Amino acid sequence: MRRTLVILQVILLLLCSLPVVGVVWSSWFAERHGCTLNEAGVHPCVVNGHDWGPELGAAFLSGWLGLITLPLGALLLVTLALTLALPPLIRRLRRLR
Repeated sequence: MRRTLVILQVILLLLCSLPVVGVVWSSWFAERHGCTLNEAGVHPCVVNGHDWGPELGAAFLSGWLGLITLPLGALLLVTLALTLALPPLIRRLRRLR
């Protein structure tokens, strides 16, 4: 049960960091290919015959979702730390009694 909980918390923590990954990827991609990327709107970015502008704009704007998911991720990180640290601590305290 504890192992399943830890795996679930790690997966949720990774999901909470996805908006940041989207911003980093879109910024890197746009800079590498000389495209304009900002929050003002979608700009064309044609690479190998495909316009990546809408995808880059959506990934870049997903960073605003990080205002919700990053605090949630921090809370999950604290919960994960407590899940891993508390049971051994409780066992040690019980043995000392």
